[in-house]
Amino acid sequence: MKQKFMISSMCVFIILFSCLNTNAQLKAKGPVDNLIQEIVRLEKITGGLIGIGSIHLETEKSFYYNEGVRYPMASTYKLPIAVQLLSRVENGETQLTDMISVEKSDLHPGSGTISQMLDEPGVMLSLHNLLELMLLVSDNSAADLCIKSAGGTAAVTQKMREIGIDDIDISRSTFVLIAQSLGITIFKEGDVYDEIKAYRVMSQLTELMREKAWQEFLSDLRDTATPDAMAKLLQKIWCRKVLNNENSQLLLDIMKRCQTGKDRIRGMLPPGTTVYNKTGTIHKVVNDIGIVRLPGDTGNIVTVIFIKDA
Repeated sequence: MKQKFMISSMCVFIILFSCLNTNAQLKAKGPVDNLIQEIVRLEKITGGLIGIGSIHLETEKSFYYNEGVRYPMASTYKLPIAVQLLSRVENGETQLTDMISVEKSDLHPGSGTISQMLDEPGVMLSLHNLLELMLLVSDNSAADLCIKSAGGTAAVTQKMREIGIDDIDISRSTFVLIAQSLGITIFKEGDVYDEIKAYRVMSQLTELMREKAWQEFLSDLRDTATPDAMAKLLQKIWCRKVLNNENSQLLLDIMKRCQTGKDRIRGMLPPGTTVYNKTGTIHKVVNDIGIVRLPGDTGNIVTVIFIKDA
């Protein structure tokens, strides 16, 4: 089933790629109508709701599908976190060379890389290390430590507003977000993850209660984005309108080395295609966002693919 979601998202991307690369007129009947029909077909296959945002960066030609619908970002929300963190670096409020102590209490689900490093009494990692772990392998403990260094979730959302993006919201740490999607509501931002408590609550949830929690999670606007907003954030990063040139390049270089979702945007493109991306997955949500370098001198294309409740 998960493979079907990934194949569907890749089909959407390939069709979109073809449409924009052949200079189709976005308001004309023909190629774009066919594109929309194909997205609708794929939507039926997944059983979910697809959202698309795409901008050809050199011409600003764009295509959207369900552009104003809010989608859970899952781990794609780590990109706005990275933007706020690097903004604080630029403002001199923190440094990428700062060493952060990682204790066992900082570990929670989705933290495989850091947990392999950890030994009593803990491990020291630079903020740069944590930024890379958050984006390269989507380590959730690294993400929550980056959120702290970024000034908290409210500061990330405020940064989005300052740069003119209203439809990206960051409200919860990763472990709280994941817990609430499962129906575990005992944690809030700032709490220390307690595995025993989490499993105790989880064991008491019926299948009906879990499904209700998931539907509530899907309708919650916290930690969501529209395809339009995420596409515009990627455009601003590329055009150096959010960060200075040094930190924009740093962020893109890390995204270029992303190790997750190899069967999504990257997976069905020709070998050697340059892709800067960040994936996100949680239960029935499968996302991938990024920028793809087109062949020859045809430019670069922002690609946002969100699928929810598939």
